[in-house]
Amino acid sequence: MKLLPSLKQKKRYVVFEITSNKKFSFTEVKEAVDSAILLFFGQLGIAKSSPMLLKEKFDIEKQRFVIKVNHKYVDEIKAALILNKNIKNTPVIIKSLTTSGTLKKASTKI
Repeated sequence: MKLLPSLKQKKRYVVFEITSNKKFSFTEVKEAVDSAILLFFGQLGIAKSSPMLLKEKFDIEKQRFVIKVNHKYVDEIKAALILNKNIKNTPVIIKSLTTSGTLKKASTKI
């Protein structure tokens, strides 16, 4: 049985960029993102915002990635990641580039 469109979760795609001297792999970025969101939100906040780092949209050369998140928690996800200052003990700056309602439009910024 399919869900009605009004009952489906609305989502947004947020594109982030990492500025650092070192290039990071997808697993390193995923660990850092997960720990930053857990530290900022807690387990209940993660359940409500349902963030998902999209592996196929990770660009290792430009160090850009896309997170799919509930539309009500976009600002909180941005705050959680911007407050993260280290990945594997390397200082980094994570900044949000754009927010989009479709993955196709978010992919143009990668």
